[in-house]
Amino acid sequence: MTKKTSAMTVKQIYDLSIKMGIKTDPRGVKKVNELMKRRKEQYEKLSDKEKKYYNKAKLENPYPECTALIGPPSKKVKRVLAGIDIETQEALLADRLGDIDLLISHHPDWPYVHEVMDVQVDIHNKYGVPVNVSEWLMKERAEEIKRITRPVNHLRTADAVKLLNLSLIAQHTAVDNIGFDFMEKLIKRKKPVYIEDILDILMNIPEYQIATREGFGPVLFTGNKENRAGKIFVDFTGGTSPSPKIYEKFSQAGIGTIIEMHIGEDSKKEAEKHHINIIVAGHYSSDSIGMNLFLDELEKKGIEVVPCSGLIRVKRF
Repeated sequence: MTKKTSAMTVKQIYDLSIKMGIKTDPRGVKKVNELMKRRKEQYEKLSDKEKKYYNKAKLENPYPECTALIGPPSKKVKRVLAGIDIETQEALLADRLGDIDLLISHHPDWPYVHEVMDVQVDIHNKYGVPVNVSEWLMKERAEEIKRITRPVNHLRTADAVKLLNLSLIAQHTAVDNIGFDFMEKLIKRKKPVYIEDILDILMNIPEYQIATREGFGPVLFTGNKENRAGKIFVDFTGGTSPSPKIYEKFSQAGIGTIIEMHIGEDSKKEAEKHHINIIVAGHYSSDSIGMNLFLDELEKKGIEVVPCSGLIRVKRF
């Protein structure tokens, strides 16, 4: 039964997601605090002109693409519209539905995705890839993502939300960390030996059961279900996909199987070339896991959640 309490504010909901993201960050809380200290030191070294255009929210939040917060922070929230993507059409939907106090998006519309990709460097290093190698390839890939996202209409959704007098937060890496933590702990606890074992574990997760019925459930992209899994790497956070070049380094680090949300064709070919089993669990279904764990905390406090835009809502309380 949902526990009924007084409504949270927009800022409290925003802060909760960041707190949960830091708690489940694969780098560990201590490392995140060290990185934040370094970011603040770097900010102090900027010129006054550079500080003028700096997004100061990044000094309080380790995930730059989670810095967007539209609407009064002190607004009381009783009902949210939550989706994997919140764009203009979802803003119009919220307006049509009425009584929506806050829109919660997983995917951001803001140009900071490339700035969170360094999370992957520490994860790769934990699994045996030398930090210098991963960092070199990640910076190269981050620059590519920066160029790709540069021409995107970043303000389209924000403008629509403001014109409709709505409130919005976007929580990407914070929520991905929550999903990553859930999946990595599950795999470690179950200790699967064969690829088939991993697929069975995934198919016991409600989000993947629903996705399978809808035609986009977990799929083995490379390898054979009878193959032994070897060292298993869960790749669920860090902005977006890494460079295809990293798969050779994964193989050299002894990684036998990777559980991905999604993978590009070039990366698939590299994984095959280096004999790595790839299980694509599914993008929106995997994103839904982290979102659901976060949204559960809101519902426990009496906030009504209206799912939309690809969110497969499953409650775990």
